[in-house]
Amino acid sequence: MPPFYLLLPNIRSSHNVGAMFRTADAFGVTKLFLVGYTPTPPRQDIHKVALGAEEWVPWEKRGKLLPLVKRLKQEGCFIAALEKTETSTTLPMGRGGRPLALIVGNEVTGVQKNVLELCDAVWHIPMQGKKESLNVSVAAGIALYALQPDPASHF
Repeated sequence: MPPFYLLLPNIRSSHNVGAMFRTADAFGVTKLFLVGYTPTPPRQDIHKVALGAEEWVPWEKRGKLLPLVKRLKQEGCFIAALEKTETSTTLPMGRGGRPLALIVGNEVTGVQKNVLELCDAVWHIPMQGKKESLNVSVAAGIALYALQPDPASHF
């Protein structure tokens, strides 16, 4: 399978980071990129929620998101953000044979506009309730499940 990256820029909660490590392990994410002030292991609060997944799921710390996105794009990654915007489309089911980098946003401010402009796609999760957003680790879990490999899928 081609690489599948999860980019976590400026996530405030170490519990969210731990949950995403655990979910990334469950769905075969190749590597997590912890960007900006996102907490990094080793931290007891990450370990507690990740149940140790941070010890074997590959991860890398990066200072800034834009250079990382540009580099992954140059390497042939399809860059997608999980964010509700006026032009976002529904999160697809499955993924094709290209490398994929999925960006999830900060718990309050989401994904920065200048990053969204570099993305090949901006996807949202359809919502039926009164709230217009989910916890970032819950949203990431839904997206990682939806983006499981499907040879018939194309983005």
